[in-house]
Amino acid sequence: AAAIPVAHHQKANTIRNDVNLRKATLRIEKDEENPGFYLVAFSFDATVPGNICIFFVAKEGVNCSLTPMKPQVFDPVKVPFDKGLGQKFRQAPGTGIDLSLFEDEDLAHEGQDETYALVVRAETYSRDPPADAPSRDTEPLGAPLPKWVHSQTTHAVVERKDGGEYGVRVIKQIIWVEGVRYELQEIYGIENSGGGSGANFDDSGKECVICMSEPRDTTVLPCRHMCMCSECAKVLRFQTNRCPICRCPVERLLEIKVPKND
Repeated sequence: AAAIPVAHHQKANTIRNDVNLRKATLRIEKDEENPGFYLVAFSFDATVPGNICIFFVAKEGVNCSLTPMKPQVFDPVKVPFDKGLGQKFRQAPGTGIDLSLFEDEDLAHEGQDETYALVVRAETYSRDPPADAPSRDTEPLGAPLPKWVHSQTTHAVVERKDGGEYGVRVIKQIIWVEGVRYELQEIYGIENSGGGSGANFDDSGKECVICMSEPRDTTVLPCRHMCMCSECAKVLRFQTNRCPICRCPVERLLEIKVPKND
C-alpha cells in the first residue's frame, strides 16, 4: 500500500487584536439628509481608542498601505473612536458618497491587482511610539503602517440592488500587529470548543469526534474544521490524511487552545 502523507502538526500563537469590525454588520445606508448619497455603517469592538478610515476603490500596497484609485470621486474619511465593546459606527450625514459616480466594475473590485471596492481600516496606536516616529495625523490616510501601529482592515465589494439599494459583501479581513500582516480565517467548530458565549449556549458537540471525551483543540487545514483533540490528531495523522468531517485532504493540523468561559 502507498504510504500516507503525514500532516505537519503545529501550535497556534496568540495575536492580540485591539479592534474588530463585526463583518456581518458592515452595510451601506442612504443618507436621508443628502439624497443620492450613502453612508457606511457597522458594529465593532475596541479595547483601546483609535481611528476608523474609509476608502472606496483603493489599492493595497507594501506594509498594508492604501492608495485611493479615484480620489476625485471620494476622499478617504477618518473618524476617531473610543474603547468599548458593541459600538455602533455610522458616517456622519454629509460625509458619504455618491455611488452612481462609480462604474459597476469599480464597485465589483475584489482583489484584482490588490484593488478593493470598499476598505474599512481601524487603527490603534502604541502608548509609546518611537521618539522619532512621525504623527499619523500628519501622514496621508492610507500611508504604510509602521510597526507601532496596529490595525484591522476589512476588504469588501459593493453590490447594486433594486430600488437604489446597495449591499456589501466582505472578501477578507487583515490584521497588522507588530509589523506582521495576518489574514483572518473562520474556524468551523471553534464556537463549540469552550470559547463560545451567551446564556443559551449549547454545550453539546464540544468533544473530539474521535475519542468523544477530550475537548476539541485541533483544527484541520485547509478546510478549517476544529474537530479533534491534540492527542487524537497526533495518532490520526499517521493513519489517514483525510479530515474526519469533510474527508478533504489534510495539509496541516493546528492546535488552538481556547480559553474556557466561566
